[in-house]
Amino acid sequence: MTSKNRDDEAFVWAWLPGETEPVVAGRVERDGDRLIFNYGRSYLGREDAIALHEPELPLRPGAIAPLTGLSMAGCLRDAAPDAWGRRVIINRKFGHKGKQIDVGQLDELTYLLESGSDRIGALDFQRSATTYAPRGSGAATLEQLLSVAERVESGTPMPPDLDLALFHGSSIGGARPKAIIDDGERKLIAKFSSRDDVLNVVKGEFVAMRLAAHVGLDVAPVQLVRAAGKDVLLIERFDRERAGRSWRRKAMVSALTLFELDEMMARYASYEALAEIIRHRFDAPDATLRELFGRLVFNILCGNTDDHARNHAAFWNGRTLTLTPAYDICPQSRAGGEAGQAMLITGQNNMSTLAVCLQAAPHFHLGEAEAIELIERQLLAIRDHWPTVREDAGLTEIERALLWRRQLLNPFAFQDAPDVLARFATEE
Repeated sequence: MTSKNRDDEAFVWAWLPGETEPVVAGRVERDGDRLIFNYGRSYLGREDAIALHEPELPLRPGAIAPLTGLSMAGCLRDAAPDAWGRRVIINRKFGHKGKQIDVGQLDELTYLLESGSDRIGALDFQRSATTYAPRGSGAATLEQLLSVAERVESGTPMPPDLDLALFHGSSIGGARPKAIIDDGERKLIAKFSSRDDVLNVVKGEFVAMRLAAHVGLDVAPVQLVRAAGKDVLLIERFDRERAGRSWRRKAMVSALTLFELDEMMARYASYEALAEIIRHRFDAPDATLRELFGRLVFNILCGNTDDHARNHAAFWNGRTLTLTPAYDICPQSRAGGEAGQAMLITGQNNMSTLAVCLQAAPHFHLGEAEAIELIERQLLAIRDHWPTVREDAGLTEIERALLWRRQLLNPFAFQDAPDVLARFATEE
């Protein structure tokens, strides 16, 4: 593999299944507004080589252009920073000008190379094809990371002693302040409150994630802690596995990549289409469909309307896909009753009601009676575990009132629902 202009290319390093050290898999090269990918000859010659994702990057020699409508392969875009990470990079490069600079002024290749190396999934991007040099591996305390997040939000310059800490949030998806931390035995994502928050979003996500586990969904473990007088949500990473003193990385792709869409086309994403992909490409499709249906129902019951296609993902082992644990389940503020999910549910309908879930149930290989039983079990679990979870979260009376029956179990969710479910709309 030969190098060209350093400003026009990046080398893609990958952790193969079961391995603790990366190998160079290929190169992305700028071609106008697109990034073209090539596998390296040495990688193609490996017996254990896997496609970074199929069908978009099949394991073959030669240039592979992005799929129609995309500017880069979706599986590579999944490893790039999103809104928050881009703001971090802008702050690191431009200091106090960060808040005034449009993040679109830096291109995708720059974001790939400027973000930290401990990114989600099993890929990283380097300027070298022969030497792997991780970025942002230094330690940082929660207090330091909180200080960094506040400075990034306000657009103020970063002092030299906190500059390295910026990397801890530069490679993560999402729009809210967050960072990657390592407590020795676990790798965690720390989520912080935002200076623009009206509600306690950190506590709200803790409550939703805990309740999701209680209703029987497969969710990432969470912990609520205090640092510098503020609430911090710690989420255990499921894309890392401890291997002695090292870590294995698990390859992941977002649902947006599975749909072969980008953010500009995300409005076409739907649970119905994801169910179709699961039936054809996932391990244990029936169990996975039931899990996804349960997540859809819980998103509606907890008021999480931010269930867009980047908030669903799958592990990729080179052959098949497996649904990852659920993450980013967070009740969203709503002024009135009516609400819609970020993804379509069935047909062109995205209304946040249990009745629409029941209409969609056949796509998940569920009969109406099975679907009603699943929903009823969730409602009973939410009702029974709410008192304990709200205490664990330390919710104030005001915070409880803002969550219960507004985000959690909002009456709109029960519109046109069968009587066996509608009774929960008014039950205390």
